[in-house]
Amino acid sequence: MSTRKHTALPKAQTLIEALPWLTRHHGRTVVIKFGGNAMVDEELKAAFAQDVVFLRHAGLKPVVVHGGGPQISAQLDKHGLVSEFKAGLRVTTPEAMDVVRMVLAGQVQRELVGLLNQHGPLAVGLTGEDAHTITATRHRPTIDGELVDIGRVGEITEIDTGAIRALLDDGRIPVVSSIARSADDGHVYNVNADTAAAALAAALGAETLMVLTDVEGLYEDWPHSDEVISRLTATELEKLLPELASGMVPKMQGCLHAVRNGVNTARVIDGRVQHSILLEIFTDEGIGTMVVPDGTEGGPA
Repeated sequence: MSTRKHTALPKAQTLIEALPWLTRHHGRTVVIKFGGNAMVDEELKAAFAQDVVFLRHAGLKPVVVHGGGPQISAQLDKHGLVSEFKAGLRVTTPEAMDVVRMVLAGQVQRELVGLLNQHGPLAVGLTGEDAHTITATRHRPTIDGELVDIGRVGEITEIDTGAIRALLDDGRIPVVSSIARSADDGHVYNVNADTAAAALAAALGAETLMVLTDVEGLYEDWPHSDEVISRLTATELEKLLPELASGMVPKMQGCLHAVRNGVNTARVIDGRVQHSILLEIFTDEGIGTMVVPDGTEGGPA
């Protein structure tokens, strides 16, 4: 009997360590951007679904937002459509937009909803088009001082959280595909999923925005060092933005937007680590990089 007690003790200690975090987050909304390796690796996908369901049963209100870069590229290839990028964004013709919409809403979202619903009748899929959740206008980036047309790529103009709040109040887990309809021309637009997650987190007054990536976090002095910055303020992040690798820019801009608009913390975490979400939310160490609003006590670690 005594040995049995002894071997179970670390489990109890782990649960007790999570207690203050559980108390702090109870009833709060957490927006999670699902992407990177976690989207394509079967084990990581299953672990992600377990984490999200755990959050829901622990009294939090998770909202999942996803894109689908790799899956979209694969389908465009199949349809003989070329993937072209300008200013880090996919040039999206009307034909390509049909494929994007089909892949996001009909493939990636369905699979994620299915994984979550293995644990109970929890997940409901929707796109930014549903109930005007996300409205966008055509995004024209500036390249070399010139405005460039990259097709059906949207810039968010408005968020309506009604449908998502109704689902959360009903105990469901909304799974949102990052496509939006335009109020200007009625067309459907492809929206960057990092940007969509940040805009939703701000509009929902979320406690936390979590962005899954394929890196450990924001590096202090990449490529000369792999030391991860564990915590920084909005202003400190803003100063670093011009130096960041292009793939990190929308993620970190999203974090900045979130904490400047009422979200308490925004975190970039390594989606290649199984159960990274639980490690980040419920342990003292945490993993990844946390962005906090200016004037938050404690300053950078």
